[in-house]
Amino acid sequence: MATKTAEGAETAGTGTGTEAREDDETTTAGPGAVTETEETGRTAEPVDAAGRDDDDAEGAGEGEADGAGGKVPSGVGQGAGAVVSAALGLVSLTGGWTGTVAAAREQLIGQLRTSTSASVGTQLKEVYGDAWHTTALWAGLFALAALITAVVVLVRPAFGAPGRPQAAWIRSVAWAGLTLGVIGLLLAVLKYSDALLAVPSAG
Repeated sequence: MATKTAEGAETAGTGTGTEAREDDETTTAGPGAVTETEETGRTAEPVDAAGRDDDDAEGAGEGEADGAGGKVPSGVGQGAGAVVSAALGLVSLTGGWTGTVAAAREQLIGQLRTSTSASVGTQLKEVYGDAWHTTALWAGLFALAALITAVVVLVRPAFGAPGRPQAAWIRSVAWAGLTLGVIGLLLAVLKYSDALLAVPSAG
């Protein structure tokens, strides 16, 4: 009887020890325990509502921002074109250095081609009339260039990014260049056709 009692006690003790070890292991595997994911060297990352982790969301946001930023025009070319059109319009009104040199050259050619025995009317036409027409021609070319440049700047937003208005100062300068170009072209036509400030006649 004593032997059976001892064996039963040993068996009970073994079972109690086993349950105690299992309880200890269960207690140890709490919030701070090493999970299976950590044992394999991979950690769980937070996932947003769309099913993407934080790194993917940040990368997508940066890509969208870069793509949107690359499509936005800076407007530097339009501003430069507006300034150029205004400058060309002013040159068309003043004649410019190019027109002055061309007129002087035409006057020199007229003097070389006209003999001293030619009539006064012929000398006026060859020496002064042609030079005057050359000045008007160059002024008209500058005015036409100003006109075309201003029109291109003003219509450029229609072919650019939709919903992006053109800067106010660009439109103002472009309209100024357009106005100066129209005035310069009109004056050039009047001077070239002798309707304005024509060369005086000899009679």
